[in-house]
Amino acid sequence: MGESAWLAERFEEHRTHLRAVAYRMLGSASEADDALQEAWLRARRADTDDIENLAGWLTTIVARVCLNLLRTRERQREEPLDVRLTDQAVSPEDGGDPEEEAVLADSVGVALLVVLDTLSPAERLAFVLHDMFTVPFDEIGPMLDRSPAAVRQLASRARRRVKGASPLPEADLTRRRRVVEAFLAATRGGNLDALVALLHPDVVLHADKSVIPTPEPVVVSGAITVAKGAMAATGRARFTGLALLDGTVGLAMAPLGRLRLVLTFTVTEDDRITAIDVIADPDRLGELDVAALDS
Repeated sequence: MGESAWLAERFEEHRTHLRAVAYRMLGSASEADDALQEAWLRARRADTDDIENLAGWLTTIVARVCLNLLRTRERQREEPLDVRLTDQAVSPEDGGDPEEEAVLADSVGVALLVVLDTLSPAERLAFVLHDMFTVPFDEIGPMLDRSPAAVRQLASRARRRVKGASPLPEADLTRRRRVVEAFLAATRGGNLDALVALLHPDVVLHADKSVIPTPEPVVVSGAITVAKGAMAATGRARFTGLALLDGTVGLAMAPLGRLRLVLTFTVTEDDRITAIDVIADPDRLGELDVAALDS
């Protein structure tokens, strides 16, 4: 077997791991695949004679490619895709498979992807490689031209952002989480009766002007009316997950890992939802403290 064929075979053996790294770095399956293609081209041109840890070497190449993409994204200060708040949040024209994107986002955690997107490229690399793939700090340092101690600080800072905190008692947080989880499950499953059962008869939903968009904010009241509106947004629900929003449990929608919309809930002591605030205005989203919930 020639060297090129041997390397191609080894690359395929490690593809699942490499794609997992790239997806967590970039938040998009299609972008992760592009990164792997670029990494393969770089690996094919390199001299592999003195490489002892091939998996680690390939991981480093993928990480460097992703780091460059993140730095380019940060310099441009613009979204690589114009994802509008339609029911079809990710379309084939975007270059991705909506079903796969939704499954991957669920497996990693929508809130985690949102928080990762707020980190600097260096913080994201340090956290993803060390905390998620146990790459030692002394191996990450050369990728960032920083010492292991400096990389440790980057990962620690990112970790604090990811974890978040809540002023609510644990029992209250757990109760709210159960209600919001049920809301999301009913919406994804198209179960109108289950959704109505979660809502107070006089529930009020407020949606800002950027949600639809409309000239003025939208206000809807009544359990059946609000529930039917939620049923019309099942496409969004596929890219939505639980998140800690300003210290309490809510929902975050983030197609391709970029935060687009959140829902905050007012929940009574008997587990009924009395109010829902739907936020899509970029300025309001930017003021939110978003963190991942413990699994």
